[in-house]
Amino acid sequence: MIRGKKTIQYIFFETLPSFILGLIVFILIILMFQVLRLTEFALVHGVDLWTIAEIVGYICISLLPVLFPMSLLFAVILTYSRLSQDSEIIAFKSSGLSMVTLATPAAVLSLIVALISAQTSFEIAPWGNRQFEVLYTRLGNSKAAATIKAGTFSEGFFDLVVYANDVDSEHGRLKDVFIYNERDNENPLTIIAKEGEVIPDAKNPGHSTLLRLKNGDIHRKSKTHTKIKFETYDIQLVDPIRLEEKEKSPQSMTLKDLLQLLKTPNLKVEDRRTFQTELHKRWAIAVLCFVFALLGVALGIQTNRRQQKAGGLIMCLGVIILYWVLYIVLEGMARNGQVNPPLAIWTPNVIFGIICAYLLNKSSK
Repeated sequence: MIRGKKTIQYIFFETLPSFILGLIVFILIILMFQVLRLTEFALVHGVDLWTIAEIVGYICISLLPVLFPMSLLFAVILTYSRLSQDSEIIAFKSSGLSMVTLATPAAVLSLIVALISAQTSFEIAPWGNRQFEVLYTRLGNSKAAATIKAGTFSEGFFDLVVYANDVDSEHGRLKDVFIYNERDNENPLTIIAKEGEVIPDAKNPGHSTLLRLKNGDIHRKSKTHTKIKFETYDIQLVDPIRLEEKEKSPQSMTLKDLLQLLKTPNLKVEDRRTFQTELHKRWAIAVLCFVFALLGVALGIQTNRRQQKAGGLIMCLGVIILYWVLYIVLEGMARNGQVNPPLAIWTPNVIFGIICAYLLNKSSK
């Protein structure tokens, strides 16, 4: 019993630093894919370093639930591969320690990480994602003219279709402007103006944005055609109240939000599928920590890989790629209504769990 406890402590504290290292490595990899977006914020929107740091922080927080199981798999494979390379696994087995004892450190660490992952998935990550959404919207509003390209119809520009022959993104000035305003579906407006200017709120950038048009016409067609000439016409692009009350995306919803929405009577079938998928996805990722940890043990102790120094990293990346390809395909099918959401989301966990059980059983013999 004493020998078993010492072994469990030894392997646990060997795995913990590798888990922290893996988390840092995967965060850096994720940020590498965000370099272009961060560069856009710095060059186009002209944001300062502190705001860039906020963006990076919110991105990292929102992705933590996904990074936890990947980092755990990396740490367990790395640790158990090293033990296998140094013949420590053989020594432990020779001293009478069972496979259950050797796998216990990884299981304990995975349960701790799974609890943290569940809490992060339902509370912390949605908060981070929500903060990123609001900040991203405000930054986009502060340089709204940057999204308009000269000679191109820009759809979805604050619920407007905008065309301009000449665009000065730096000063927010437009020339020869055509706008189709479809905010009121029953009475859409067509606006033509010689000049336009996007005026952000100087005191609170991104909170309020105004489009000021000069020397133009407003055309409204309902039962009759109405034409109004103007020297100056203002369109409120951003309403500060609407910005703060902007509907949350499913990724920004907490556990309480999802459960309340699923209890809503007469909820659309598409929305119900989306919320069910999001709910089960959070739980499945937390449980994945346990599956990946035990799978890492099974893969790490394969003695026929002792001479492969980079084998642990290759196996880790291979498992991650296979899992997420399967997961993304099934999640897409769940959102499209082709597969029941719980079945689609939990299937990858079940498949990899079966593989894990087979490899562990094989290693224990």
